[in-house]
Amino acid sequence: MDATLSPYASQPARRELPGDLAMWCFILAELLVFGIFFLAYAFARARNVELFNASQLELNRVSGLINTLLLVTSSYFVVRAVEAIRRDRHRICARWLAAAMILGSAFMVLKLIEFGTKVSDGISMSTNTFYMFYLFLGFFHFMHVLLGMVILGAVALKARRGEYSAAEHAGVETGASYWHMVDLVWIVLFPLIYVLH
Repeated sequence: MDATLSPYASQPARRELPGDLAMWCFILAELLVFGIFFLAYAFARARNVELFNASQLELNRVSGLINTLLLVTSSYFVVRAVEAIRRDRHRICARWLAAAMILGSAFMVLKLIEFGTKVSDGISMSTNTFYMFYLFLGFFHFMHVLLGMVILGAVALKARRGEYSAAEHAGVETGASYWHMVDLVWIVLFPLIYVLH
């Protein structure tokens, strides 16, 4: 059928979510879980503000800020990777993803040092309510960063092999979407745990 005779010819092209729909369902489910934990944290904090404020002052805010910069910058690198594959530059895409993974690894190392310092100080999830949330939410997010690194690694490997192109790169967008979710959660988690009084 001639496109000019098609009843859909005058309709604008639909915008679709980047990447795979199943990943978006997973992302929304994860955001819902984090949202519930954040609400539980806010409720517990409202019942014991003094304890939360005092415990919060014992955290290393500089480490938290550096981790924020690492994740935000890594998300920028992932954006550049998506731009590169849309221009059919699969090797450049793989390099940007590798750079994002290096920053993700730095985040994980800093977080492990932070956790290790607290454990060596005798702090555990049973120390108080604040530290229960701090350790649980921090570790829960850490595991999401780890999963994100695995996803980015798999995508980077496929990109390096030339398995993505300007015409077919849903896998890159899927991995990018997950990584941006990890970054978004940290952007909420950092002020909530480290800064907000």
